[in-house]
Amino acid sequence: MREIITLACSECKRRNYTTTKNKKASTERLELKKYCRFCRKHIPHKETK
Repeated sequence: MREIITLACSECKRRNYTTTKNKKASTERLELKKYCRFCRKHIPHKETK
């Protein structure tokens, strides 16, 4: 049931990370604070399609 999702930087909108999540357990969009190598700082990354 786990699906692969992509995380995009909330500032520069680049897709930097991929991860998996359980769609049945968490239906809302995932948001994690990750490092963006293009912005060169830690920024919240949001789940994209």
